Amino acid sequence: MTEPTATKPKQTRSSKYMLVRYGRMNNLGLLEHNETRIPKTITRVVVKTDKGLELGYLVGQLTCYKEGRFKFGDERIKKYFEDSGIDFTYDQGGKFVRYATAADINEEQHLQKITKEEIACCKRLIKEMNLPMKIVDAEHIFGGERIIFYFMADGRVDFRDLVKNLAHEYQTRIEMRQIGSRDEAKLLGDVESCGQECCCRRFLKMLKPVNMRMAKMQKATLDPSKISGYCGRLKCCLRYEDQTYTELKRRLPRKNTKVKTKDGQGKIVDTQILTQLVVVEYEDGEKTAMPVDEIEIIPSTQTAQDIQDDVAENDEQDNEQ
Repeated sequence: MTEPTATKPKQTRSSKYMLVRYGRMNNLGLLEHNETRIPKTITRVVVKTDKGLELGYLVGQLTCYKEGRFKFGDERIKKYFEDSGIDFTYDQGGKFVRYATAADINEEQHLQKITKEEIACCKRLIKEMNLPMKIVDAEHIFGGERIIFYFMADGRVDFRDLVKNLAHEYQTRIEMRQIGSRDEAKLLGDVESCGQECCCRRFLKMLKPVNMRMAKMQKATLDPSKISGYCGRLKCCLRYEDQTYTELKRRLPRKNTKVKTKDGQGKIVDTQILTQLVVVEYEDGEKTAMPVDEIEIIPSTQTAQDIQDDVAENDEQDNEQ
């Protein structure tokens, strides 16, 4: 008897994904495709998402793809966001439909024009119905499946009658989405005080909270008009260098720390984080600035109460700065 020949198991082909930024809110998603090659120029694409057909931009054409596959796997992307300390999940829903044609671009421009009319109509209805809400922007989905209105309000708003009137006017599905001040800047923001386009509008997807401690540590002015962005909140760029400033500050001794230098003993009266300089005041009242590597900290013999008093004094000085 002849032995049956073993059949090789069929290999399942792994799906290929492309990274696309799409929609009015610049959503970032991995969308499935079957293309063998990815263009190496800035490319517009038509994709199918849960909202319908949308136009988007292919991200990372020059570095992120190999043989049509997005090179960074799920684990690598997840690790990137974990290392960044950001609680973020990217979308994997949707598919690539086609590369955008001239007709697609023309249709997009046409939708942008009629969107202005739709916003004006929605504002008129809100005024007539006396609703406590402010329309910020609108998005007419490329495939015509729906119109999304972005609005701001202090609390919850009963806009059911508004949706019915808009649906009757435009004979399509209407969606209302409430947003905050940062999202408003993302939709409408232009050039910031640095001369660049708002980060949230140009590239920023998500950022950890920014607080006043970062402004104080970076010696920025605490004038609200100078440290606030388009959205009226603290500028996002204060977050960019916070980790570097924090690491450099750990290398510096606290104020009033007793130290020994080549010129004698003294105490720290001031520090410079970026330059890593400390200002030492000697017993005769003379002050000298020198690199932190050129000082030697004298072990403290303070009591626990003395340490608490120094910490309180240092905190008060930091708050004054």
